[in-house]
Amino acid sequence: MTTEMKRALFQAPQEGKDVTCGLCAHRCRIRDGKLGLCAVRENDNGVLYSLVYDKIIAQNVDPIEKKPLFHFQPGSQSYSIATPGCNFRCRHCQNSDISQLPRELRGRIIGKAVAPAAIVLAAQQARCASISYTYTEPTIFFELAYDTATRAKEAGIRNVFVTNGYITPEALSVIRPVLDAANIDLKSFSDDFYRRICGARLAPVLEAIQNYKQAGIWTEITTLIIPGHNDSDAELRQIAEFICSVGKEIPWHVSRFHPTYKLTDARITPAETLKRARQIGIDAGLRYVYEGNIPGEGEDTLCWSCGKKLIKRIGFQVIENAAANGVCGHCGAVVDGVWK
Repeated sequence: MTTEMKRALFQAPQEGKDVTCGLCAHRCRIRDGKLGLCAVRENDNGVLYSLVYDKIIAQNVDPIEKKPLFHFQPGSQSYSIATPGCNFRCRHCQNSDISQLPRELRGRIIGKAVAPAAIVLAAQQARCASISYTYTEPTIFFELAYDTATRAKEAGIRNVFVTNGYITPEALSVIRPVLDAANIDLKSFSDDFYRRICGARLAPVLEAIQNYKQAGIWTEITTLIIPGHNDSDAELRQIAEFICSVGKEIPWHVSRFHPTYKLTDARITPAETLKRARQIGIDAGLRYVYEGNIPGEGEDTLCWSCGKKLIKRIGFQVIENAAANGVCGHCGAVVDGVWK
């Protein structure tokens, strides 16, 4: 027993003292005394516990655009939290120092004890419009996220997941009533990429994207484009066409890669690649495609109907907004999203 723990949701006992975890698509079968792949759910004598229920390792006030969410309360602030741990092992993880920490420490958890009520109070005091469960994978700290989101909803604060999309349908159905928005990483359209680079599979992510949309949760998609790995026209077109099949109004963020963690042999994504990806998305029928991690007009929101600029951004800051009420200030078209 490595820390104070909370009984985990979505567990099913098996023969002996094994337990199956139904929280994410790995659906780990965990033996007594062992950890799941996320390294933050432990089987103790046939009962599964979360090791990170109150172990906050990061908390900040961020612009909602940093998630990135460009069509969800643009210009607002989001109180952002994370616990250690992740159910992926991405070789290019930009937050590997906290996402992989429990795995590296074999279940030893580092973090500050913060209760859900205290998180909501901090968000209120910072005048944040939402709480984002981010930086690491929010699914793995589901119990904390759910309890916090329930309190936040009662207080009039909205809730956001920034996620790899590996949640099971049963877990999504539980948090759906209190979850308002999500940015989901669609890292590639190749199952081989997911297996080699992330330690996961593609199909559950595609299913989750469809489930989020069908659940009425505002959804945006991010693809980090890595030269030599997922930057071909064919693959980008597959991603764009899939997103469009789920909903042409779903914003797609195509973001610039910088070598990090264990994936340092790939070069920085050229600006031309992002422009090409954006055009592929537009040609596929998507209404909103954004270039991320690079300054320029690719960050701005254009009206899908008249093509005029609605929201001008510099980095994560909104400079001008001609769609404050979700309506184009030029032609009157309804702009997809969740507005103040």
